[in-house]
Amino acid sequence: MLYWALMFLAVALIAGLFGFGGIATASAGIAQILFFLFLALFVVALIVRLTRDRT
Repeated sequence: MLYWALMFLAVALIAGLFGFGGIATASAGIAQILFFLFLALFVVALIVRLTRDRT
């Protein structure tokens, strides 16, 4: 998922460089959503692992 977030960020940067504002905005938004979803799942996985190790 982090890979896809980075790919959408790259698309947003390239589109912004060439002047495609709409595509750049949409790609940056998707990249941001995927990044925060990745962070949330990562934190949940860490919490689950910490609780399993203690029992």
